[in-house]
Amino acid sequence: MFVKVCGLSTPEAVHEAVNAGADAVGFVLTASPRVVSPPQAAALLGGVPEGVAAVGVFRDEPAADAVAIARAAGLEWVQLHGERTAEDVKTVHDAGMKLIRAVTMSAAPEAFGNWGEELLLIDAAVPGSGEAWDYGSVAAIPALTGRRWLLAGGLDPENVSQAATAAVAWGVDVSSGVEASRGVKDLDKIRAFVKAAKA
Repeated sequence: MFVKVCGLSTPEAVHEAVNAGADAVGFVLTASPRVVSPPQAAALLGGVPEGVAAVGVFRDEPAADAVAIARAAGLEWVQLHGERTAEDVKTVHDAGMKLIRAVTMSAAPEAFGNWGEELLLIDAAVPGSGEAWDYGSVAAIPALTGRRWLLAGGLDPENVSQAATAAVAWGVDVSSGVEASRGVKDLDKIRAFVKAAKA
């Protein structure tokens, strides 16, 4: 199970995620309670070893802007939320970067197709709510068969194993589910989440 821990903003949280066995860590570079600046992300990157993907997360920024900001932070991965096109995928790849394209369960069927991104992230119909949803409904999307994709939205240490199984997920992504309060990571929860997901 591929595990991404997102919204990290302190060296301690990065260390905990990496030590616990996370395959990817995410730094939010867009308006959010978890936002970090490119220089902050660059500093946090120092705690990310080779082999762990470091991802810059963006919401509605144009792909070219996201690429420029991620590059300033020294990141090789970009995660794009919001309404996207195949041209956005090309923009990221032309810059020599890898892409996680995020879609919500309420997106049009064609949004779940393979546009050439490295990973697809499937979020709740209402992203950012932190609430659990019908994870099993993802298993019924034919376009995901044989693909690498991450399940997100409302996951926590208690429900991740059941949710990933129901969705037949290749990987999982967590942010608010490992927080002590909004934007503040709980190191014990990070450890527990990665352990539960990997089990």
